[in-house]
Amino acid sequence: MQTPETPILRDIVLVGGGHSHVGVLRMFGMKPWPGVRLTVICTDVDTPYSGMLPAYIAGHYRFEDVHIDLQRLCAFAGARFILDAVTGIDRINKKVMLRGRPALAYDALSINIGSTPQVKLVTDASHTVTPVKPIARFNQRWQSLLEKARHAEGPLSIAVVGGGAGGVELTLSIHWRLRNELTQHGKNPDWVQCSLLTAGDTILPTHNAWVRQKFAIILSERGIPVHLNSEVVSYTGSELLTQNGQHFKADEVMWVTQAGGALWLRDTGLALDDNGFIQVGPTLQTVTDSNIFAVGDIASLVETPLEKAGVFAVRMGKPLTENLQRFLRGEDLEEYRPQRTWLALIGTGDQYAVASKGTIGFAGAWVWKWKDWIDRRFMRKFTEFPDMAGGHGGAGGSTDTAQAATQGLALNNDEAQQALSAIAMRCGGCGAKVGTTVLSRALGALRPVERDDVLVGLHAPDDAAIVRVPPGKAMVHTVDFFRAFVDDPYVFGRIAANHALGDIFAMGGEAQTATAVVTVPPGLESKVEELLFQMMSGAVDVLNAAGCALVGGHTGEGKELALGFAINGLIDESLEGAMIKGGLTPGDAIILTKPFGTGTLFAALPQAKARGRWVQNALRVMQISNQAGARCLQAHGAKACTDLTGFGLLGHLVEMTKPSGVDVELWLNSLPLLDGAVDCVRAGVFSSLQPANVRLRRAIRNPENYVEDPRYKLLFDPQTAGGLLASVPGEQAVACIAALKAAGYDNACVIGRVLPQSDAQEPVVLVG
Repeated sequence: MQTPETPILRDIVLVGGGHSHVGVLRMFGMKPWPGVRLTVICTDVDTPYSGMLPAYIAGHYRFEDVHIDLQRLCAFAGARFILDAVTGIDRINKKVMLRGRPALAYDALSINIGSTPQVKLVTDASHTVTPVKPIARFNQRWQSLLEKARHAEGPLSIAVVGGGAGGVELTLSIHWRLRNELTQHGKNPDWVQCSLLTAGDTILPTHNAWVRQKFAIILSERGIPVHLNSEVVSYTGSELLTQNGQHFKADEVMWVTQAGGALWLRDTGLALDDNGFIQVGPTLQTVTDSNIFAVGDIASLVETPLEKAGVFAVRMGKPLTENLQRFLRGEDLEEYRPQRTWLALIGTGDQYAVASKGTIGFAGAWVWKWKDWIDRRFMRKFTEFPDMAGGHGGAGGSTDTAQAATQGLALNNDEAQQALSAIAMRCGGCGAKVGTTVLSRALGALRPVERDDVLVGLHAPDDAAIVRVPPGKAMVHTVDFFRAFVDDPYVFGRIAANHALGDIFAMGGEAQTATAVVTVPPGLESKVEELLFQMMSGAVDVLNAAGCALVGGHTGEGKELALGFAINGLIDESLEGAMIKGGLTPGDAIILTKPFGTGTLFAALPQAKARGRWVQNALRVMQISNQAGARCLQAHGAKACTDLTGFGLLGHLVEMTKPSGVDVELWLNSLPLLDGAVDCVRAGVFSSLQPANVRLRRAIRNPENYVEDPRYKLLFDPQTAGGLLASVPGEQAVACIAALKAAGYDNACVIGRVLPQSDAQEPVVLVG
């Protein structure tokens, strides 16, 4: 996570990862805007480049070749990335409503979410027809269709609905790829039967006659029938019915037509056209609300209607970037002037392409090579970045830059005074506390769980909390605190709370109360309040789920965002059910409940060496609570347990072997690792804590046999919110793993066994 050196004065929220928005992010990364923070909200971390997708379907590109990694791009731009779905807009309070978390505030909002195929217009088709968008879901279905083709024992019929360039190109690409797949697997390629249906009286209606004729010939030569004037009205799962009464057999249906705007837009109050697209003026602002912009396919320019083509979305990136800046500065906006004609390069599946521009058309294998060169050059803009170590992002810069930001942005007098105060050196001690008004507003919306044993807490705030210890119970105390390593404050809050609760669950205890310690960077009151609310909402969600009451805390200003908790828990005085580090017994199976590798992944992220989907998967795993896992382990006789955190797997194992007086055998082949962890280690990326942990290699017998194995290096990788490392009696191992998997710990596994202590000084035996 990048630490801002200037206060955040304005927030731009980009909804969607379309072609226009990736352009904004790249330009923002190349030339940051002082005092401005970008946040991207998207349902997928990999955003596709539409110009290369048909060739990906045809098998000429890999997934990585045709997708832009939004997580990496946001890291370069210094922007926050939020993986979630937008459900609405509160235009009065200027907040974006999200599906799985609190609403997010904005000063300027831009929407670039593309179009949504209106499959529901077709009877019985919503669950059986595959729309091309969203691409992530289409790709999942496409991979399933490839597997189906590889195991086919007879004809496979695919119908593509939509006669525009997208439908024609997709049909040819599917036909080419599936025939090749069948051939490679020793099957008859003629089993592939593709057809193209369109409601219009011609294919490619927006292209010239020569281009239309050229594709008609190509389709005919490939044996792909084209059905004109055939509007599809229903699909039974095996047969299409058209409006004119024709029936067509189809095992799979791909939908590339009748697109419209997302349904949630209807409740925003924004003016929409007949197809549900957002109406915008020449400045790309919505005609309804000047704070909201819309670009790409989702935008409907009132004065100059445009075809839904990627070329316009790409070209909108630059004027959108300029107008967002002008808007925040309070200046007049520029008008976007789309080109009247544009070059379209349409592939035919076999590394041959047709060029179309106005009345001009030409084709050849050389056109494909030209298209390939253009597309790869475009993608390099979003995959090859300047050195990111120096730091990018809208909040960076010197004091002079920060003061310039207050003058450059349109701030009212109160905001300007707050900004200058935030830039100035703040006093220490209690003077560095966050203001009571900000704090009370931010925390006032939180709803911590209520417990009968909390006599005085946040529901009746006082100088300290008063908590009853139930009869027969003993207290378990722990504390954890660390700075933010991810730019999403809500997710960071969830992980910080999960991490702090881990010690309580690892000992077999019940979490009772939590006291928070928070550090937030100074800034405008509204920005500090929003940051606090987002972070503490995530934390309270996790605490509440654990039955742990937030009873108080301390919030102060500092350079870096940080969060920690002192957790109090309860356990039986008799220690019945307690799990301690010294409880390993020879013959026990060693179990790990979650995969690991967070240290190297989050060290690789700012270096652009970690893929976004690896990072998002790691964040998902880090938000899985250890509470249910601890109960499973207790139910299967676990006496020894700890949570995997900063000392890494080896460090925590050594902590357990010494008081237990045992050795352990660890199976490298069985270690559950997070996606991408091995790749990052092979790239030479390690956490800054790795060297300290490596000193424990002396605990390993014959470590020289494994030093080149990346899994060996991950033994020293420090973890955040890791899984539980425990031992259960050997005869309980299979049942315990089954119970853990049923409880949602999909990667839980046995990673070794406990041995009697030998005469050797090294307590850990590695087995490949």
